[in-house]
Amino acid sequence: MSPETRPDFLITPEGLRLDGRRFDELRPIELQCGVLKTADGSASIRQGKTYILAAVYGPRELHPRHLTLGDRAFLRCVYRMATFSVPDRKKAAPSRREREISMVVANALEPALFLEEFPKTVIDVFIQVIQADGGTRCASITAASLALADAGIPMRSLVPAVAVGKADGKLIVDLGDEEDKYGQGDVPIAILPRTEELTLLQQDGYFTREEFLEAMQMGINACKYIHELQKDALKRAYAKRAPEGSDEEEEEDEGGSEYEDNLEADIGESDYDEEDER
Repeated sequence: MSPETRPDFLITPEGLRLDGRRFDELRPIELQCGVLKTADGSASIRQGKTYILAAVYGPRELHPRHLTLGDRAFLRCVYRMATFSVPDRKKAAPSRREREISMVVANALEPALFLEEFPKTVIDVFIQVIQADGGTRCASITAASLALADAGIPMRSLVPAVAVGKADGKLIVDLGDEEDKYGQGDVPIAILPRTEELTLLQQDGYFTREEFLEAMQMGINACKYIHELQKDALKRAYAKRAPEGSDEEEEEDEGGSEYEDNLEADIGESDYDEEDER
């Protein structure tokens, strides 16, 4: 185990965080769609030093069959951290935390999906954390939502997510690794931006009622900003895929962004590795 040094403070005397951010400032975020050609849909997110890939396969036949749902598709999320994603090499076997986050991601995404359109099928979402530096739970939801849209899965909305925490008595948005480990608490949230409906709300640590309400508003504002980045990533991806001289390009030149809400994508075939399930 490599020794860890706890910082003397998380908020500097100048009123900034250790990485120089203001309290309400997000880490730099880079989103991309279509990064994996063998998947039906895929996306990547770089949020600070955190780097995550998400791949979607389906809708397709569900194995094992006893998991089949007669009235809707089964959303199966698998969250995994690479063994080299953290300073202390992680064991290859899935941990309890990975299984918990897999369930959390699925629960956060389900309200945004029209699963009833694909009964007796499965939609697989595989999330691989390449590098972890705090905030992997929320970043995974953001990337997985984008990958589902890239796969052409019917959605009510994209789902952005972010954590708001408390460090040295101050509320801060988008916790880094040290803030996550040594802060006084955090509140991960995910929303449907148009209605501000919460699809994820957790809390670790102690917050007063006033702090909690302020943290919620800070999180909602940050999620709406991330939502704009998600939409921009989709528009960039589909602009690149449009054939030269196509009607889509002409419409864009004439009237702007009519493809903004067009989430169609080619759906291919990929076999599910049953070993991942075990």
